[in-house]
Amino acid sequence: MDRRPVTLEEVARIAGVSRATVSRVVNGVATVDRELRQVVEKAISTTGYTPNRAARSLVTRRAGAIGLVLPEEGRTVHDPYFGRVVSGVLPVIRPLGVQLVLTTGDHREVVDDIRQRRLDGVILIHTHGADPLPRQLIEANLPVVLAARPVRPMSITYVDVDQAAGAALAADHLISSGCRHLATITGPLETPAGQDRLRGFLEATARHGLPEPVVVEGDFSREGGAKAAQELLADAAVDGLFVASDLMATGALPVLRQGGRRVPEALKVVGFDDSSPAVECDPPLTTVRQPVEDMAAEMARLLVERVERPDRPVSSVVFAPTLVIRQSS
Repeated sequence: MDRRPVTLEEVARIAGVSRATVSRVVNGVATVDRELRQVVEKAISTTGYTPNRAARSLVTRRAGAIGLVLPEEGRTVHDPYFGRVVSGVLPVIRPLGVQLVLTTGDHREVVDDIRQRRLDGVILIHTHGADPLPRQLIEANLPVVLAARPVRPMSITYVDVDQAAGAALAADHLISSGCRHLATITGPLETPAGQDRLRGFLEATARHGLPEPVVVEGDFSREGGAKAAQELLADAAVDGLFVASDLMATGALPVLRQGGRRVPEALKVVGFDDSSPAVECDPPLTTVRQPVEDMAAEMARLLVERVERPDRPVSSVVFAPTLVIRQSS
């Protein structure tokens, strides 16, 4: 069997481009046309080409690795969102010979890892208003992409879904289904997603001339959804519920059912994310879909571009949400 390594020339022949173009893609040069880059990445995947990371590091003086900074480990084990992010990032960086490092390390470690060239840059997941890390990275002029709009205005590149528009889709659907007494289980209100989903839901219900919904704060966890649902059982008038994450809905629905609230006959429910828990719910959950894998791929592309061009202006990319209707409404 021929085990010789695949060369840049072979990748170039398969892709129908020059060797120089393949080299620029492999080295993460940001000025390569996006469609051309995708052709080269496909050829790299087809041929099984593996860049020589050690040799490339000597030339580029880079680590050949990016970090994905996650919240505390308890959250990541149970929330499918984080696995979807990884699934979106890997297809972008693997053809470039870049490794993904998952970390929940403290802030000083993250900054030091980039300064000491153990990481070329980081994607930050799920920050909150008191988190100093985004500003520390900005002030140190280190490559970073945030996986949501920042809580406070700052000069940072980020990727997000239109959270408020997604919550408005949920409200519009519940109202068009005949609901008049609405409630919501929010995400944590110190986070951008928690704030924006609540704002979008409240604005939509006000636009329809309905009374302000009942609001119970959750924490994006199954347990938080169950606890919030217990509070809602006290209000028998509620006939439409927006739960700000599918994972919280998996905790809320059994509590509502045990409390005598039949879904969807007596209470219609809409979630947010369109993750695996949505189809595991009983009944399967109507939900707002955010294209997490596509968003994560864009985060990875933007970070690679920032590593290549540290002076690149900050930018933001906001994806549109869609509504996926199932049996809970």
